[in-house]
Amino acid sequence: MKKKVTMQDIADRLNISKNSVSQALTGKPGVSKETRLMVQKVADELGYSYPNNRSSQKDDKKGINIALIASDYAFSLKSFFGEIYLSVEKEVRTRGWNLLIESIDQDSKDQLILPSLLSNHQIDGILILSHISTDYISKIIDTGIPTVLIDHHSPYLQADAILTNNRFGAFKAVEHLIELGHQDIAFVGDIEISPSYQERLEGYSLALKKHGIVSNSALLFTDAEETQEEISRFTDRLPYMPTAWFCVNDGHGFLVQSVLQQKGYKIPEDISICSFDNGQLSKIATPKITTVDIDLNYYGKKAVEQLSWRINHKDEPIHEILLPTTLIVRESTAVNTANDIILS
Repeated sequence: MKKKVTMQDIADRLNISKNSVSQALTGKPGVSKETRLMVQKVADELGYSYPNNRSSQKDDKKGINIALIASDYAFSLKSFFGEIYLSVEKEVRTRGWNLLIESIDQDSKDQLILPSLLSNHQIDGILILSHISTDYISKIIDTGIPTVLIDHHSPYLQADAILTNNRFGAFKAVEHLIELGHQDIAFVGDIEISPSYQERLEGYSLALKKHGIVSNSALLFTDAEETQEEISRFTDRLPYMPTAWFCVNDGHGFLVQSVLQQKGYKIPEDISICSFDNGQLSKIATPKITTVDIDLNYYGKKAVEQLSWRINHKDEPIHEILLPTTLIVRESTAVNTANDIILS
């Protein structure tokens, strides 16, 4: 009869303590990433079955615990991140896994206090929704638990990421404005808040360049707070009124449209407006605002799918997955548009 492989066998092979083997195989702190990988490799070679190895994961999907982590601010944005959260929850439940959720407050972020669920539960994979801070996310990644970022990435973060194709989405939106005959197109958004907004500015710039339009810095409001007062002040100091506005999200689009209407401009007869995200504000505005749609249900599903893959392929290269967008043309850019026009 074949002898059963034990942790001691792995320890003897590597000339380390049995305790170190246990820490490495259960994902507990106390061993380096190199030691953890080395122990897992020998365990696989010897045929040792442990909670986090590939064979166990394939045979015991119901025992998998997934952590969903986000800042208090991200969880408060129910119209966007709330929909992604719901799609994550649905996909996790469909797979028969367990979902644990924790919100990160400002003190925990500043003091780099890891989520309590990481110490109170055996976590097999982590989903991080939006941005918290680079240092905080790095500390989570350093636990060695497979991690996937949702709607955030950074050159300093070595983790898989599910992202919107912001550049191409913004490009299509601005090109739509150009094809309507607009040459003077303003940009509104705070590009420091999120890499997504910086990428949307890049898409805006690419569209202007593609069509031979020189960008005017006076029309770029790149540190725009999402308040009516800020938008109004920006419009007051413009050297001239642009005929079209591209806004990084629907909140800015709604405010821009409101401010311009208060100043007597007609939308879209005088000025066209386009925003991003296809949230509730773009739908309740009068007129409804042309926007770029993101499939938030697919976002969550794809994130869980990628995390499942990563749990079983810990040593594979990092993946960044771009999800496509769809331009939805509404009344704010098209006169007499009774129904949405969807442009892929």
